[in-house]
Amino acid sequence: MNELRISVDELRDKAKEVKESGYTYFSFMTAVDNGQSLTLYYKLLNVENDSHLWIIVENVPYDATVPSLYDIFEGADWHERECYDLFGVKFEGHPNLKRILLPDDYEGHPLLKSFPIDAPYKDYRD
Repeated sequence: MNELRISVDELRDKAKEVKESGYTYFSFMTAVDNGQSLTLYYKLLNVENDSHLWIIVENVPYDATVPSLYDIFEGADWHERECYDLFGVKFEGHPNLKRILLPDDYEGHPLLKSFPIDAPYKDYRD
């Protein structure tokens, strides 16, 4: 499995490059909070030769705006929304960036390490 480690500034150009080289299937996207910043992981697939590519974007500040890949890979739609919902990553250019798992009025992003796990939260399933 191949991986490509890039900065946020390179994301759109590299995504276009790898799509043109045959990685046309957007398989997966998520983030990891390492305590200092976020790391974004994108998994792409070349269906012609069954090869996988990870695009890894390191050192993404918590308050950064990341360019959306929706217009390059439509499959990024729900993955970016989930990453916004759970980690608070804002994707510039996403056509419908809103919560996908939690209610619209939910406060915070529960997969951030700074999320107060023991704070009293209203049960949104009432």
